Amino acid sequence: MHTHYSRIIAGTMTWGIWGKQLSSSQMENLMHHCINAGITTFDHADIYGGYTTEADFGNAFAQSGIDRDNIQLISKCGIQYEAETRQNRIKHYDYSSEYIIWSVETSLKNLQTEYLDLLLLHRPSPLMHPEEVSKAIDKLKSQGKIKDFGVSNFTPSQMTMISTKNDISANQIQFSLTDFDAMHNGTLDYMITNSILPMAWQPLGTIFREKNEQTDRIHIILNQLTQKYNATKDQLILAWILKHPANVHPVIGTATPERITNAAKAVEIELDLQDWFTLLVESQGHKVP
Repeated sequence: MHTHYSRIIAGTMTWGIWGKQLSSSQMENLMHHCINAGITTFDHADIYGGYTTEADFGNAFAQSGIDRDNIQLISKCGIQYEAETRQNRIKHYDYSSEYIIWSVETSLKNLQTEYLDLLLLHRPSPLMHPEEVSKAIDKLKSQGKIKDFGVSNFTPSQMTMISTKNDISANQIQFSLTDFDAMHNGTLDYMITNSILPMAWQPLGTIFREKNEQTDRIHIILNQLTQKYNATKDQLILAWILKHPANVHPVIGTATPERITNAAKAVEIELDLQDWFTLLVESQGHKVP
C-alpha cells in the first residue's frame, strides 16, 4: 500500500447532476468540510453525472486553494455508458489499453490534477485480459499519472487473474450490514491474504432505503445501541464495518455536511464483540451456525 487514504472516504457520485447538483462554490465548501472532518480521500468515477461530475469537481477544486498533496483522488474507468458525450449504442465495458489510457487522461484533465492516487477498473468485464490491462497500467504508472491501481466489484478469481500482471492495491466492493456476502464468499478473505485494501460502497446498505422485516429488526437493535454508545444509527452501521479485520474503508455517499461529520466520527466507536454479532444476527434473521 503506497498511499494513505482517510478511513472514511467521500463518494462524489451524488455531488453533481446525479444528486444534489451542487454549484461550484457549494462543492468547494463541501471539500473543505470533508477535510476539516478528517476525510481527505475523494472517490470519483468517470461515469458519474453522465461523465460530468469530475469536471464540476475539478472546477471547484481549482478554486479551492486546497493543496493537492493533502488529498487523495480515486477514479474508475471502463464503463461505456449511453450518454450525449459518447457514441455508445449500448452500455458495455472497455478495457483495451488505449481506452484505459484515454479515460485516465480525460479524468486528469477534468479533475484538473496531474495524477490519480488510485485508479480502479469499475466493473469486471468478460473480455478483460491481464496483459492488455497491464500495458495501460505500467505506462500510466511510469508517467506518474496514477500512483496505485485497483479494481471494483471483482471476485477473488477475477482479482487472481488481473493480478497475474498487475499489482492490485484495492478493491471497492458493495459491503454493509445488509450486504455482507463478501464476508462469506471469500472476497474479504482474499483481500486480507493478499494485502488488498477493501473499500465499501453503499456502506449503509438498505437500512434507511427500504422498510422490510430485515431492516425493522436492525432498527430495533440500533435504537437500543444508540443510547449505549451515545451514537447515531449511521455511525453504528459504519462502526460495524470498521470492526472487520480486513480494514474496510467505507465510501460514504452523502453530500449532507452534518451526515459527513457524523460519519467521520464513527471511527472513534469501538463496537463490543457481542453487539457486532447481535447486529449480524438481526440482519441475517437467524443465529450464527
